[in-house]
Amino acid sequence: MRTTKLAGAAVVAATALVLSACGGSGDQGGDVPSADLSGQTLEVAGVWSGDEQAAFEEVLALFEERTGAEVTYTSATDDLPTVLQTRVDGKTPPNVAVLPQPGLITQFARAGALQPLSAETQDVLNENYVEMWSDLGSVDDTPYGVFFKTANKSTVWYNTALFDEAGVTPPATMADLLASAETLSDNGIAPFSVGGADGWVLTDWFENIYLQTAGPEMYDKLSRHEIPWTDPSVREALTVLGEVLKPEFLDGGSRGALQTEFPTSVSNVFGNEPKAAMVYEGDFVAGVITASTSAQLGDDARFFPFPRIDGADPSVVVGGDAAVAFTADAATEELMKFLASPEAAEVWAARGGFLSPNKGLDVGAYPDELTRELAQQLLDAGENLRFDMSDLAPSAFGATKGSGMWKDLQDFVADPGDIEGAMRNLENNAAKAFQE
Repeated sequence: MRTTKLAGAAVVAATALVLSACGGSGDQGGDVPSADLSGQTLEVAGVWSGDEQAAFEEVLALFEERTGAEVTYTSATDDLPTVLQTRVDGKTPPNVAVLPQPGLITQFARAGALQPLSAETQDVLNENYVEMWSDLGSVDDTPYGVFFKTANKSTVWYNTALFDEAGVTPPATMADLLASAETLSDNGIAPFSVGGADGWVLTDWFENIYLQTAGPEMYDKLSRHEIPWTDPSVREALTVLGEVLKPEFLDGGSRGALQTEFPTSVSNVFGNEPKAAMVYEGDFVAGVITASTSAQLGDDARFFPFPRIDGADPSVVVGGDAAVAFTADAATEELMKFLASPEAAEVWAARGGFLSPNKGLDVGAYPDELTRELAQQLLDAGENLRFDMSDLAPSAFGATKGSGMWKDLQDFVADPGDIEGAMRNLENNAAKAFQE
């Protein structure tokens, strides 16, 4: 889900990912199209606004420069699904839309609103993406989506001064994280600020823990509701979640956490008068830090990978935005092919605030060490990379305020001792949503 939040997925070809993406050979597969599209006009719709919109418009400007086409970007913000449905119903869809959830690809594809990727675009996609991303962009074995932007959602951000004050260092394991939290608490510093008023923050917490405690295969099964939420593996993950988010570790206690929205949870850690030492969320935390505080990334504010649990292999939960085509014409096909190329990704990568799932993009294209670390973490996860579970679920369960997974985990944070009740609620709501 987004706020910028920004879901199991097919197994990643780990060896291909690491060898291809770590390279630096300069071989940029899938060249930018050079077809003459002079006089052609295209519209792209998406959720991005502000700095993200400006960055994506630079990407589109390169396409315009190379082809002569004119491309207009329309920002529909979080109303994009409704806006697109209205325009599809009115037979005036944009040529391309960038969708923030795989479920939307399925929705529009099964309604007959999307155009499959051309054979040429599929070739570029296969050259530059590992299997997971192709599978996520496909519906009933037909490829529709090109994932252009991704989010690393397995990062814990910390106030370096508060860590120094308490004498703690970035933890590598969950046991170390809990020990550091105890030390911070003993020094009068709240370990965590949690934006629990936004239920998706809690789903992200759960997903990172579950991926490590249960493993990728079980994660995939739970994502598809092939096992119930009353499975013992869910109990194990909720037990760990309850240990981390116990009231005494939270700024404002459980009640305070559930009244705190995500942006505030970040400023509570990195503002002029910090209230907590750590905040968990994805790489987009960096943008909130820059926009709402005076903290300097890499100095006052740093991150560490989500801690490993009981010796689990490194893993990463990701989100992502995929381009899909609503119209069947040569100009639209050229744009889709362009968006699958490393050169398109490089434009935004150079600006910062962006991670690409395109394995043809050299990590060196990112503008700073912090972003390169975030990108490298994705590569290191290999076959343990998985898409955000709630984004794969039916929206009634995984993406609706005040219901489903969001509400059930908020209730759990309010009463972390009631693990069995949380499991029953999650299963009841999942069963209803997956049957609809």
